[in-house]
Amino acid sequence: VEQVHLRCTEGSLEWMYPARALRVVLEPNLASAQHTTVCIKPASDFQGASIYVERAGQLHLVVSEAEGARPHHVSCFSAHTPQRVALFLQASPQRDISRRTASFHYELLSNQSTAGPDLKKMALVEAMCRPCDNMELLMAICSSDFVVKGSIRSVSHDPENHMSQVDVRVQRVYRQKNQIFQQEEGSGEWRGPIRTLLQCKVKKGGGDFLFTGNEHFGEAWLGCAPRFKDFLLVYQAARERGANPCEF
Repeated sequence: VEQVHLRCTEGSLEWMYPARALRVVLEPNLASAQHTTVCIKPASDFQGASIYVERAGQLHLVVSEAEGARPHHVSCFSAHTPQRVALFLQASPQRDISRRTASFHYELLSNQSTAGPDLKKMALVEAMCRPCDNMELLMAICSSDFVVKGSIRSVSHDPENHMSQVDVRVQRVYRQKNQIFQQEEGSGEWRGPIRTLLQCKVKKGGGDFLFTGNEHFGEAWLGCAPRFKDFLLVYQAARERGANPCEF
């Protein structure tokens, strides 16, 4: 059994021509962080292995080879020992020698909110399906992976994966971790997709919003999204009191 130690809180692993087994230990360098949840997203061409989590000497199936082909499929589970999580990749028996690659992305999350099946567990870290209070909103502009001002072009729903997608026409990008919001070559218009839970029942509304949230597996997930004029009132009032946690 080959041993691999990964020290980052998020990353990816690619196992080409899987044979026998691979033990992957997630051991982030941040000893102080309490990562209570591990989420794994197999690549769309995931083949040749199954992924298990190792607990007290027992292996529990997390991702079967058949599930690897499902787009947007994310598996999350609680980490019993936050500083060290061991995954076990078992290669599937193969009769031919054609190329197979078992690759996946992983994230270690430190939020307690992990109820619900599959992708819901990960999404619930941000998508609470309720308006943020003023303090949550002020913190969101400081700590979110993305903060953009824009309007809603359209909303589409994916019942099978329990997701909705908000297509945003962007007026201004204040911050983004990766290039999810981009300028279209033809129109010159900035736009980008934001995901949220289907149960949040997002509808298209007019006017400008301040969209905030975090990224998971290269996708933007909605956090606080007040109307822009309402946000300005909250921020200006906090700034006058010296209560804004960061400058915007």
